[in-house]
Amino acid sequence: MHDVKIFDTTLRDGQQGKGISFTVEDKIKIAKLLDANGVSYIEGGWPGASPKVEAFFKEIKNVELKNAKMVAFGSTRRASNSAEEDVFLNKIVQSGAPVACIFGKSWDLHVHEALKISLEENLDVIESSIAYLKKSGLEVFFDAEHFFDGYKRNPEYAIKCLQAAEAGGAEVLVLCDTNGGTMPFEVSEIIEAIKPQLSTALGIHAHNDCELAVANSLTAVKHGAVQVQGTINGFGERCGNANLCSIIPSLKLKMGADIVSDEQLQALSSLSHHVYEIANLSPIDSQAYVGKNAFAHKGGVHVSAILKNPETYEHIRPELVGNKQEVTISDQSGLSNLIYKAEKFGIEIDPKDPKLKSLVQRTKELEKMGFTFEEGEASFELLMRRKLGLFDRSFELLGFRVIDEKRGHDEEVIVEATVKVDVNGTIYHTAAEGEGPVDALNKALRKVLEVHFPQLSSTFLTDYKVRVLNSEKGTSSNVRVLIETTDGKKTWGTLGVSANLIEATWKALIDAIEYKILKG
Repeated sequence: MHDVKIFDTTLRDGQQGKGISFTVEDKIKIAKLLDANGVSYIEGGWPGASPKVEAFFKEIKNVELKNAKMVAFGSTRRASNSAEEDVFLNKIVQSGAPVACIFGKSWDLHVHEALKISLEENLDVIESSIAYLKKSGLEVFFDAEHFFDGYKRNPEYAIKCLQAAEAGGAEVLVLCDTNGGTMPFEVSEIIEAIKPQLSTALGIHAHNDCELAVANSLTAVKHGAVQVQGTINGFGERCGNANLCSIIPSLKLKMGADIVSDEQLQALSSLSHHVYEIANLSPIDSQAYVGKNAFAHKGGVHVSAILKNPETYEHIRPELVGNKQEVTISDQSGLSNLIYKAEKFGIEIDPKDPKLKSLVQRTKELEKMGFTFEEGEASFELLMRRKLGLFDRSFELLGFRVIDEKRGHDEEVIVEATVKVDVNGTIYHTAAEGEGPVDALNKALRKVLEVHFPQLSSTFLTDYKVRVLNSEKGTSSNVRVLIETTDGKKTWGTLGVSANLIEATWKALIDAIEYKILKG
């Protein structure tokens, strides 16, 4: 396999995705992560486009990058002035980045309609812009914007654009599928057609409008491309850019390209999640390689097979990309799922234990009611331990009441919960006010329980979600409540289902407390 370099444009093209806006500090954090994970080039933005981009290039000079080179992005010069006079080309030079990546028009439609200049003028614009940046001491890449669309409409001219960039001294000619509409077979055919007419290395920059950006990028590499441009998690405008979290492991594990070290590949899932967190976006669980569900198994047949040999239903070992195998419990679950879960929970069981069949049946009944244990594993562990006779409740509910009172049209609602519980034979009756029913119930319970179980004082809720399950029943619909709790070291999920929101909340809350008492 030939040498391939990864070019990351998360900080520029990725930030064009809807809902994504990085601060300078965010961009510095991401740049450090990309560098540590073996990326060769990091595109920081378009100098001169905004003060924030210029501030980033100023700050990044103080960061020692061990693997990556910083890249300043921009366009070819304006046709109305020389390259030496062009403001934006000079901003690139002044940015301090050792590499420049500039885009130019390679589709005659854009030359006529957007630039409104002649085809020959555009060729001179491309060549002179690159020559000026080269003369200024920069390594220069040329992004041939809309190349594949341009080639399909006017192949001779599209190639002339590449040849102009080559004449200017560009190190890599990057073929851009800017509209994301090119098919992989077209990528292969076009690259093979143009290679004999060029002597400069090729790169690929693909967008994902047909869900083919990764496929097109890998196809380009297969046909000789030495540079792949993309973004972490596929962030980008419209449907996004080529997802480097899929491209990197595919190149290394499937195509034999030594682009990152084994250790850097193992940090890929962590990198993906870090960038999601910095962007303030929820990770996509179904994302290939790095998603939470990428190696999750639900069907009993699948689980039975992977327990014997993971290769039966996993294309790679999840640890290679820093992910992990997961088995979920559902109405498709069989004994294999339960045995897997028991091992994970540290529960020793006999596969022939008749209680297991009862547990399978109960699991399916609960699933039918609306329980889904993928996010409520702590509730499932408690269920498993109870059904196998390995767990007794730490306290017994004798009753609770929640009162909501509103005393004026514009006044806040006052919520009070009273709870009656039996702890070790002693009955306690307590009450508390809260910001809402969950808060009030939690406070009332803790007044009693923290005295007997001091470890509860370190726990607190981090998330509370409610989902209506059968909305066609309107206000009588079942709801599923998911509570996420942490003690600062470990986080666990519990759930409850009921037609009554307070009852569903109570079930999830009690499991959260019981789980902490169980684990100590």
